[in-house]
Amino acid sequence: MSVRVRRVYESPEPEDGVRVLVDRLWPRGLSKDAARVDEWPKAMTPSTELRRWYHAGEGTYEEFAGRYEAELAAPEAAELLAHVRELAGKGPVTLLTAAKAPQESHAAVLARLLD
Repeated sequence: MSVRVRRVYESPEPEDGVRVLVDRLWPRGLSKDAARVDEWPKAMTPSTELRRWYHAGEGTYEEFAGRYEAELAAPEAAELLAHVRELAGKGPVTLLTAAKAPQESHAAVLARLLD
């Protein structure tokens, strides 16, 4: 499987394969044409409560990752995760996020679970 994480603001590349936006909110200042997003599974993204908790600095990345993995066990999120895993089995998948530090974000948790 080939899964990678990139910032959604970076220019699309041919080797991106299927581009999956993994943020709950659409990235600010980015048009849908420029983003070239193929899928946007919102139910697979961290809940608003978890996202706010993490961004408020109330916990560590490890705590966030554990809580997010627990959210991904919910039926709808698990189904979407399985779908993205299936896509990755067929070719490259790029998880897109607006996070300034993608390697310490929910996208990195998803990439780890998909690999």
